[in-house]
Amino acid sequence: MSQTAHIPQSKIARWFGAFLGFYRPAVDEVRALDPVSRFLYAARSVILVISAQAAIIAGLLAAADRRFHSLEFLLVLVGLVVAHMISNLSNDYFDYTRGHDTPESPRLRYTVHPLASGVLAPRTLLAGLTILALIGLSIAAFFVYQRGALAAVFIVAGALLLFAYDAAPVPLKKIGLGEIAVLLVWGPLMIGGGYAVITGHVSADAFYASLPYGLGSMSILVGKHIDQRDFDVAKGIRTLPVLLGDPAARRLNLLLIVLMYGLVAALIALGRLTPFAALVLIAGPRAVHALSTLLHPRPDAPPAGYVGWPLWYHRAALVHNRLFGWMYIYGLALGAMWPHVRL
Repeated sequence: MSQTAHIPQSKIARWFGAFLGFYRPAVDEVRALDPVSRFLYAARSVILVISAQAAIIAGLLAAADRRFHSLEFLLVLVGLVVAHMISNLSNDYFDYTRGHDTPESPRLRYTVHPLASGVLAPRTLLAGLTILALIGLSIAAFFVYQRGALAAVFIVAGALLLFAYDAAPVPLKKIGLGEIAVLLVWGPLMIGGGYAVITGHVSADAFYASLPYGLGSMSILVGKHIDQRDFDVAKGIRTLPVLLGDPAARRLNLLLIVLMYGLVAALIALGRLTPFAALVLIAGPRAVHALSTLLHPRPDAPPAGYVGWPLWYHRAALVHNRLFGWMYIYGLALGAMWPHVRL
């Protein structure tokens, strides 16, 4: 049977703990926490690391070009994490109101749901979303004032994709385009756009460097949608794995993970990245584990002590991408210190 992860007793430790580990499905335990902790767990803060990593990558690319601005970087970091949190809560709201997040759905099994699990009172959810929206709008206004049309283009594109993913009358995730949207958002939009608003300049190299990480983010969502494919078929949700079928979707995710490393190697060979980016190879064993997992059908029941069931391929992809992202960041940090070391 799957197990729940321990939640720290200290309030501050709980707030930090919401961003670490894997999903916490212990609904009764989360209900007893303070409002901030409940909000963080309900917003699936554990997945927000991918937005934080994207912002850091954008900042390091700016630093390598000697165009880094600390205030702009900090605002990009906060803004991307806030936008991701709003997206998570929005996704849960619309899936719940449309009747997708029912008691038997995978969403309610692997972690708490802000509404269906009764973790947040409507007033708490509204207050949290209002605070997040005000933070996001303030950051957007700053960048539009500071960078003009350049920032406005990326902000509008991000807002439109956020709306189209789950809030639109025909959401992207229901027509097999949600996974492509994630590639675009966590790749060129967050990293390439983050670089642009930090520096005030658009860089082709920043867009190229965003692609390996964007592919990793896409692999996380493809894995999740493979895990819940049977449920989505029953609900008429036509995600990419639903359209492709289970074997083809797993082959696609194999390809995405392999391409992450292939693109890093190509960018190093072409001189677009420094050789330090090869540090991503440290994540190789986790990539091998993810690939091995994808080669086989998901088991009927979780192993003893497994956290996060029924997520299986999703967890393997997330654990891999988390380490890949940090190694990519370390490599880019060294590249920012010695940017002229190129093949």
